[in-house]
Amino acid sequence: MEKRPIEYGYSILMGIFAGAIWLYAAVMALTKDYNMLPVRARQSVKPRNPKQYAARLAKVIGLVGLSPALSALTGLWNMAAALVVLVGSMAALIWLGTRIMKNVM
Repeated sequence: MEKRPIEYGYSILMGIFAGAIWLYAAVMALTKDYNMLPVRARQSVKPRNPKQYAARLAKVIGLVGLSPALSALTGLWNMAAALVVLVGSMAALIWLGTRIMKNVM
């Protein structure tokens, strides 16, 4: 059975979402601008070295952007598997991100 274009909607949206996350991470990595974070996040975290914090956070954001990208690729094959990949990879990548951010403060 051939898939209709509407059935690729999830994969297209997740791909766009992953691209937007990676774009934000790339701009943050290039500028190392701590002020790119939302105001609420800046109020709760006061790093000693804001440039190093922004650079590391950009790595973590880029890493977490892999989750919707992997889910989009899996969604081309099977929608249920795409949701499992999204949740599982998001949990694993956020955990890995906490390990990366551990000593930056």
